[in-house]
Amino acid sequence: MIKLKSDSSPLDKNDRHVPKHFSIILLAGFILLIVTVIASLVLGARVVSYQELMDGLSFQNVDSYGANVVQKRISRTVFGLCCGAALAISGVLMQTVTRNPLADPSILGVNTGAALFVVAGISFFQISTAGQYIWLALIGASITAVFVFGIGSMGRGGATPIKLVLAGAATSAALSSLVTAIMIPNLYAMDQFRFWQVGSVGSGSWQSIIIFIPFLIVGIMIAFISAPALNALALGDDVATGLGVRPGLLRAFAIGAGVILCGVTTALAGPIGFIGLLATHSMRLLVGSDLRFLIPLSALAGAIILTFSDVAGRLIGSPGELEVGIITAFIGAPILILLAKKSKVRSL
Repeated sequence: MIKLKSDSSPLDKNDRHVPKHFSIILLAGFILLIVTVIASLVLGARVVSYQELMDGLSFQNVDSYGANVVQKRISRTVFGLCCGAALAISGVLMQTVTRNPLADPSILGVNTGAALFVVAGISFFQISTAGQYIWLALIGASITAVFVFGIGSMGRGGATPIKLVLAGAATSAALSSLVTAIMIPNLYAMDQFRFWQVGSVGSGSWQSIIIFIPFLIVGIMIAFISAPALNALALGDDVATGLGVRPGLLRAFAIGAGVILCGVTTALAGPIGFIGLLATHSMRLLVGSDLRFLIPLSALAGAIILTFSDVAGRLIGSPGELEVGIITAFIGAPILILLAKKSKVRSL
């Protein structure tokens, strides 16, 4: 078994102090999550009644239109919760590994790399199933992550925050052009891709959730197992090595988990941006940077933010809906500007 740190590492003796008000924040998060889930089941183009909600949850009175609406929204809500948690954890891992407060799958171009491989598969191989989307998205996200980190690490100073952001932005722009070039001549690909590209959880089904869950579990397990060593890595490679951490191996594991979580979410829901930034920074303000607490709270916040954005898109676009990717971009873009202004793109 590959170990990220030695058995006698001083990391085992680290201060296990629980952040102030952690229990209160966790409880408040779960209450907010429950409220958001109920809103997701009840609100939309058609607001369901209490009785219809109960019928839908108990799978009774299946002839009721409202109960059927609730049952459809259940799978959509569960799918949205999974996507939000996955994107948030991916954001935490990427920010920690790169020591870049602006690192996010969408900003580093990982989402666009996954999108390129998916649209290429649609255009050239006529793929149409979620399972096929996932493997292509994972390949595209992995190649893009390696490329961006490679470019961002070149030159003096290694992988600085500003170089990674610039490399990600340039790569994302180039890959977006390739996506457009592949898609425009192919009407079938354009039709398949035009709804997927803005990011949506509306197509979430139990089949998608069943496919998603194994990847989500693997990514979460790696994140939690790596958390203590990643805390040491935040102090610098020399300090981390002195504490028994293997920086190269740890980065590979953490980035791999981030790519898995981001790639699978992108394959099934489209390139939804800014969740990693919104969830991670909101929780970091409350509990600090200790990943043992930041990872679970960020996952909770990501699930809440994405589900809330989905509900907001349904209400704003009623009787239709605005895709959740549009809502998260509308909220996230100003926050990104604020973060860049305050942090001056310094490392974590």
